[in-house]
Amino acid sequence: MSGHSHWATIKRAKGAADAKKGKIFSKLGKEITIVVKAKGGDPDNNPTLRTLIAKAKAAQMPNDNIERAIKKGTGELESAEMVDAQYEGIKGGTAIVVRVLTDNKNRAAAEVSNVFKKNGIELAKPGSASRLFDKLGQVMIPAADGVTEDKVMEVALEAGAEDVVSEDGGFTVKCQPNDFVAVSEAIKAAGIAIDEENSNIGLVPNMTNPVSDVNVAKAINKFVEMLEDLEDTQDVYTNMETTDEVDAALEAEG
Repeated sequence: MSGHSHWATIKRAKGAADAKKGKIFSKLGKEITIVVKAKGGDPDNNPTLRTLIAKAKAAQMPNDNIERAIKKGTGELESAEMVDAQYEGIKGGTAIVVRVLTDNKNRAAAEVSNVFKKNGIELAKPGSASRLFDKLGQVMIPAADGVTEDKVMEVALEAGAEDVVSEDGGFTVKCQPNDFVAVSEAIKAAGIAIDEENSNIGLVPNMTNPVSDVNVAKAINKFVEMLEDLEDTQDVYTNMETTDEVDAALEAEG
């Protein structure tokens, strides 16, 4: 179980992501605009913006889209005021947390609630599901020749990382949110390539829910996909941990 699931999830998500580029660009654009509003539009003086631009380019977001998002943040272009909100629930023992970034909180709440109800779940009280997660930075490093666990650990820990997990597919470097940019840039400066698109600050389970039934895993994945398809959804987190057999079955089905 354990480490294999995160990289397996990324692998399965690649195909779906290719078909949803517009949605991905919209999410990244919102994040860029908010970061620019908070810390300015110059990447040289805004490390978080610099990291987001690298992430956007890795996702093949057009430069025009990136520039437009920056200008919305600086006020050169008009933009709606965004509200950050979170919704939670439990499905079959698996915790789900949905983060939305919206200019209409009532609309977002209604749409998220509707998807929950369609899946036979009621929205839970704040903290019911999120208590099973910690907010952390995760830097994803794909397996590559010459990239050893010792080398990654030496660079990452010196830069402020808390842990390095070796997995099938590569390494996951975990750090506190405030250290994410410094750790990412230190790793790149050491000549180690990172998966910009899937490296981020988000919720990481501190307690997982093991799932060995492929049908249960498929139902949860379908629920997550429905949530991700909503206009205002930025991130969906679960603490589902699937077995190698379930991962293989899901990958075989595409």
